[in-house]
This record gives sequence, structure tokens and C-alpha cells, in this order.
Amino acid sequence: VQLQASGGGLARPGGSLRLSCAASGSRFSINSMAWYRQAPGKERELVARISSDYRIEYADSVKGRFTISRDNALNMAYLQMDSLKPEDTAVYYCNSITITTLGERLVAWGRGTQVTVSS
Repeated sequence: VQLQASGGGLARPGGSLRLSCAASGSRFSINSMAWYRQAPGKERELVARISSDYRIEYADSVKGRFTISRDNALNMAYLQMDSLKPEDTAVYYCNSITITTLGERLVAWGRGTQVTVSS
């Protein structure tokens, strides 16, 4: 699976950005898609995850501000980020997990996209 993330950039505090992740090359249905982020000097952390049946989990720090969604037909995932804060500044990574018919767990990562929140 190849993942291509887009939509990062610069936003002011309180502003919004929308990230998109396009998945391609998978012979199997993608089970979950997620967004992670990594700020300078910090470990990569889960931001939000959505399963193929639309179960969702969010990091406590983004609940009520970020919304994850996906389009299974297009193999796309999105992260709508509202009420952005400076502490949301990080490189955001798209992630997918695919379980094959043989039970293999395939994990894919996209290249990161920079999100900077600053006045």
C-alpha cells in the first residue's frame, strides 16, 4: 500500500486545515486508516483512527476539534482540523493497516505533511 498525504500548511491559532490521504496499490480492503503526528523532540503519537466500519478514536488533545473521516470507495482518509492551537504544530503522517486473507498485518506509512500553527 502506498499512502500520499496532502493538505498541510500554515494556519493561525483558531484556524482550520484539512488533510487528505490517498491510498493505492492495495489488493485487500484497508482495515483502518489513521493520522499520527510528531512534534520536534517528541515521540510520534496517534491523533485519530477510523476503522473500515467507521469506528473512530481520537487523542484526548484533539477531541471536539478534529474530525477524521474516510471514503472506502475512493480509499481516502481525511482529517478536518478546526480550532487549531500552536501545540498542534507537527509533522502529520497517514497510516493504514490491512489484514490479508492469510492473516498478515500490513502496515503502511505515508510521507509526513507539515502543519504549523502560528500567529
